[in-house]
Amino acid sequence: MNKIQVMAVVIIGMITFSCNSSKQPSDMIITNARIWTGDERQPYAQAMAVSGDTIVAVGNKSEVMKHRSEATVIIDMGGRFIAPGFIDSHVHMLQGGSNLASVQLRDATTPEIVIRRIKEYATTLKPGEWILGGDWDGKGWETLPMAEWIDTVTPDNPVFVSRLDGHMALANSLAMKLAGVDHTVRDISGGTIEKDSRGEPTGIFKDNAMDLISVKIPAPTEEEVDRALVAAMNYLASNGVTSVHAVDGAEYIDGLSRVRASGSQITRVYWLKTISRWNELKEHIEREGKGDEWLRTGGVKGFVDGSLGSHTAAFIEPYTDLQTDSGLFVNSKEDLYRWISESDRAELQVVIHAIGDRAINYLLNTYEQVSEENGERDRRFRIEHSQHIVPADIERYGKLKVIASMQPYHAIDDGRWAEEYIGQERMKTSYAFRSLIDSGVTVAFGSDWFVAPATPLEGIYGAVTRRTLDGKNPDGWVPEQKITVEEALKAYTINAAYASFEENIKGSLEPGKLADFVVLDQDITAIDPVKIWDLKVQQTWVGGKKVFDRSENK
Repeated sequence: MNKIQVMAVVIIGMITFSCNSSKQPSDMIITNARIWTGDERQPYAQAMAVSGDTIVAVGNKSEVMKHRSEATVIIDMGGRFIAPGFIDSHVHMLQGGSNLASVQLRDATTPEIVIRRIKEYATTLKPGEWILGGDWDGKGWETLPMAEWIDTVTPDNPVFVSRLDGHMALANSLAMKLAGVDHTVRDISGGTIEKDSRGEPTGIFKDNAMDLISVKIPAPTEEEVDRALVAAMNYLASNGVTSVHAVDGAEYIDGLSRVRASGSQITRVYWLKTISRWNELKEHIEREGKGDEWLRTGGVKGFVDGSLGSHTAAFIEPYTDLQTDSGLFVNSKEDLYRWISESDRAELQVVIHAIGDRAINYLLNTYEQVSEENGERDRRFRIEHSQHIVPADIERYGKLKVIASMQPYHAIDDGRWAEEYIGQERMKTSYAFRSLIDSGVTVAFGSDWFVAPATPLEGIYGAVTRRTLDGKNPDGWVPEQKITVEEALKAYTINAAYASFEENIKGSLEPGKLADFVVLDQDITAIDPVKIWDLKVQQTWVGGKKVFDRSENK
């Protein structure tokens, strides 16, 4: 070989080395998978390379394997389906975690079952300890529950158990006595105290009236808070959830910080503060910044109305089954406008609960007014729940760039009885997923856990099939509002990331984004949608680390 040939071989070798060395080496390569990336430019892939907590490559196996080094761990997924980690855009994290260890009433179908379970749970407590949580439903019962049902089985323990929507709760007589509530106490603004024919409180408190009892409940200890948050994260991970928007997270941010400092945090959290205290969040951000990819803030949460199940959602027309009632605003219009305007001027994201069509219409009007007054910017106003919308307001979401933050599990739950409350006409645009998406609206999905289970697979099933939980709507409740599996996946991933200004770091599986992903036992995009209910999360990964494995949690 002459000198020219030798030089050519050396140059070719250097070029080859340079090309290979340009591929960032990875710690882990996932192969033999059906990967739905959430990236419209490359919707599906076979393999994915991860370095540290970040994705470095997604694509076909041969391309991704170029990121292999001697230290790279190769994981064969056996053909399983992978998606970006689910983002639950609406949770009450502390209460959800606490309720996991409390009395379970969600599936209690009769008053007798409620009484028996509360009685059994009370035997596990010390005198004076409160019985909380519960999440009872009450549908099909002849009356709302009453204190007299449970007084004899809880003589030494105050009780305040919530309806599953969180807008109504049952207190026993001991709890009312501790709170000083008797026949002389009147309703308060934005709330109702149920009373019997003699004017005595029955034990049912709705919306703001619930505060009369809740203020007497002792605050949990730091240990109890931390334990509940860790339990919540483990539960979320078992359902494929890698990030949440904690709409009441400011109430337990110290606990979240302690959990993180202990090395136990496995769920990323975007936390919000009560809108009436927006200035405190502004000062926090000026002092400490918005946080990082594990704990991040930037938004405030408020309420316009209550819930459909409690007859406190605000409607333009009266309830079909209760013509004297059209719901209520839990805050005054004057306060809401002031808080929204001031928060927006402070460049905080505004996130407001509105369920009834009157509440939603008011909120859209206020968002439009505030946007005009405060000037153009990327504000991403959100309407939490967005359940019952007058047709004319659907397009306004898109026009005003308002995010519809919705919970599809609620649709297949409420669909069992909503017609009785609001009639057929208003049903047509209840949980209007299809109409909103067709109008160009960004729809982000969540659970409202503890109110509903934080189970994105069941949420996707609900959005795609709209089959109600009682099995009475096999073709779907308001079937014209069904959406596709891919649309539902986007609502739980990239759209939910957008809803917290985090679409550049998560929500899809792309190079440069966080390696948060979920592994399912089947391809959710290929099976009969009815079978989605039976799908199982096999693994959950956060930042390139496995935080849940079903095979290890049997």
